[in-house]
Amino acid sequence: MEPSAREPLVRKTSFSYRTFPESTGKRLDKEYLRSLHNKRLYLAVFAAVLGNFNFGFALVYPSPVIPALEAHPSPALRLDQHTASWFGSVFTLGAAAGGLSAMLLNDRLGRKLSIMFSALPSAVGYALMAGAQGIGMLLLGRVLTGYAGGVTSASIPVYISEISHPGVRGMLGACPQIMAVLGSLILYALGKQGQDSPPNCAALAGLVLDWRWLAVAGEVPVLAMIVLLCFMPNSPRFLLSQGKDDEALGSLCWLRGRDTDYTREYEQIKESVRKQSRRVSCAEIKDPFIYKPILIAVGMRFLQQLSGVTCVLVYLQSIFKKTSVILKPEYDAALVGLVRLFSVVIAAVSMDKAGRKILLFVSAGIMLVSNLTMGLYIHFVPASQNGTIANKTLVSSANLPAEPTNYITLIPLLATMFFIMGYAMGWGPITWLLMSEILPLKARGVASGLCVVVSWLTAFTLTQFFLRVVEAFGLEVPFLFFAVICAGNILFTGCCVPETKGRSLEQIEAFFRTGRRSFMR
Repeated sequence: MEPSAREPLVRKTSFSYRTFPESTGKRLDKEYLRSLHNKRLYLAVFAAVLGNFNFGFALVYPSPVIPALEAHPSPALRLDQHTASWFGSVFTLGAAAGGLSAMLLNDRLGRKLSIMFSALPSAVGYALMAGAQGIGMLLLGRVLTGYAGGVTSASIPVYISEISHPGVRGMLGACPQIMAVLGSLILYALGKQGQDSPPNCAALAGLVLDWRWLAVAGEVPVLAMIVLLCFMPNSPRFLLSQGKDDEALGSLCWLRGRDTDYTREYEQIKESVRKQSRRVSCAEIKDPFIYKPILIAVGMRFLQQLSGVTCVLVYLQSIFKKTSVILKPEYDAALVGLVRLFSVVIAAVSMDKAGRKILLFVSAGIMLVSNLTMGLYIHFVPASQNGTIANKTLVSSANLPAEPTNYITLIPLLATMFFIMGYAMGWGPITWLLMSEILPLKARGVASGLCVVVSWLTAFTLTQFFLRVVEAFGLEVPFLFFAVICAGNILFTGCCVPETKGRSLEQIEAFFRTGRRSFMR
């Protein structure tokens, strides 16, 4: 009898150095996860991520529009370097304001209603841009669509993580990024020279729509999102935090299936919510359980933007125009969008198998090499070979020839494709997923909004000064800076980011509550 009495102690000790204890890992066993019906869960996620589709569409709207408006016949709508910089960057300022308001909306309205609320500023913003008679209307439209994007950036990942179970949370957590990429790709495919642009701008021609109709097209996913979300449940965790136990049980039943053992999962969620029934106070911020996951989430969002992805996406066609790659800029942009979509799908499929950290390492490594290659290419390859007439400016490219003179101009296209591929494989989707996974429930609404504010303020600063840095120092300087940041991303991942693959949100919170450094090994 003595060996059997000691056996539990031996098992407990043998697993004490794992990131998460095995005893908690069996709370939601594999048999229960296999028994779940995911069709309704997938439908709810699809309804929510239409907001991300709209976000991706709106984010890169300037990419085909800036070249068209630089050559616009009307002075009221023609962009110069200053206004083009604001048109590209003011979206991120609106997104920061949206993230700030989401800190309140997420905890007051709930995750689902916050997403639905974002439809209003988005629809108004697109209407302003579609009917713009001056630059002021264009900028206001960009601010409003950015505000909507900031709200959805803070609300949708939290909503998805709270309605998902560990078996599919990694895959579903990548869906916001997939839909954002798809939205950007559709924008690149639809973008076209404006019908009121002069005929000599044929080099800027895209595929289908001019810039006004692009704004009208942006209304479609907004309307589809709000209609579908009317029929979707709210997050069970949010409902429990509001004391709506019966509604929370009904929501979980709808998501998991009536013939499953969903009540067991419900009791675990209820117990976790009970321990965090109060909102986070200023005194509790000193608790490592609160501040460590917040610092990790904020740090990841900060480093993600410093890697330069927003600048590259917003000014993509202009960058290709200046480096004179072998295809037309709009086709290069669409090709990069396809690569980005393919890569984020790979991340979604492999995230729950390979784990989060390994993908973050691979992602940062690819981005580092790509940015370094781009910077060195622009610096060392003479303009006569790379086709760059003056790489110290990106605006007014409508008036510059862009005929490639050498196949060496494939290098910037390939470097950009690999950069976007690396970003989409890890630092794109996983930063959003980890934000929603590691933040404690009592601070999740406020902290997710804080992450979005930091993220988009950083993006605004970069996109606002990107053109000025290029004008003053050359196009290679930003890319070399982004390469240094990507090296920092690798160090941050190794030192600070925990592995959350296959763990419930309650287990992740328990991990941070223990404060045991051995769990990080």
